[in-house]
Amino acid sequence: MRATVVRRTVLTVSAAALALLATACGGGDEKGGGEAAKSDAASSAPAAKALTAAELEKLVIASADLKDHKVVEPGKDDVSDPGTLSVERAECEPVAQALSSVPLGKPAAGAQRLVTQESEAAKKGMPDLAELTEKEAEEAMLDSLDITKTMTSLRSYDADGAEQALSALREAGKKCAGGFSMSVDGEKQQVTKITEEKLAAGEDAVAWTVGTKLDDTSAETKVVVFRQGTTLAAFSSFNIAAITRGEAFEQPTAVIEAQEAKLG
Repeated sequence: MRATVVRRTVLTVSAAALALLATACGGGDEKGGGEAAKSDAASSAPAAKALTAAELEKLVIASADLKDHKVVEPGKDDVSDPGTLSVERAECEPVAQALSSVPLGKPAAGAQRLVTQESEAAKKGMPDLAELTEKEAEEAMLDSLDITKTMTSLRSYDADGAEQALSALREAGKKCAGGFSMSVDGEKQQVTKITEEKLAAGEDAVAWTVGTKLDDTSAETKVVVFRQGTTLAAFSSFNIAAITRGEAFEQPTAVIEAQEAKLG
């Protein structure tokens, strides 16, 4: 635009026009200087910082945040050792990490909780099996195992680490949708299929049903990871009765929504 104004002004060969041109050019320079200043300010803005472990402990889900759920700190047997995780295909490692509830990328701090939800049948406990037929007894036992367990993890990252980790996870899900082999805590298993699910949570989210096979047992795990600022909230859920029956089960929606609310 400035070049066009200059050409037209030269054609008029008038002092007034030249003066106007000088004024216009001066105003244009001031605008450009303002944009440059904004750009410099943006580039000099401090990078986003990760939340501390203490801050995450205050934000991670608690029993008071959920009805009909039990929330506890996971025990040693509830968590996997990241150092034991190995994956057949390197590009699938983020999926294996999310499935095993071990850190994605390089977080600065983390906090975890194990959330348990029992169905009404499971809360009643086991009936007197002696009064039941074999089939009824089998169903009663499965009903007592209708319990969904969700490992909930909060991990914070410096700068854009959370965005990069979630992006890498999404790409890994696409590349490895057909399955891959992995091992964690000395147990080998086959991821048989990764199916994308719909979920709106946080600023960005990934949600899958992940099919696995360990020995001759097939199972499904709900894997959800969403980002809020510099923090990733991750959920890995399974239901024992559903695994045994070969049935589908729902995402732990109440857990996800309660954690999202705490993160703001």
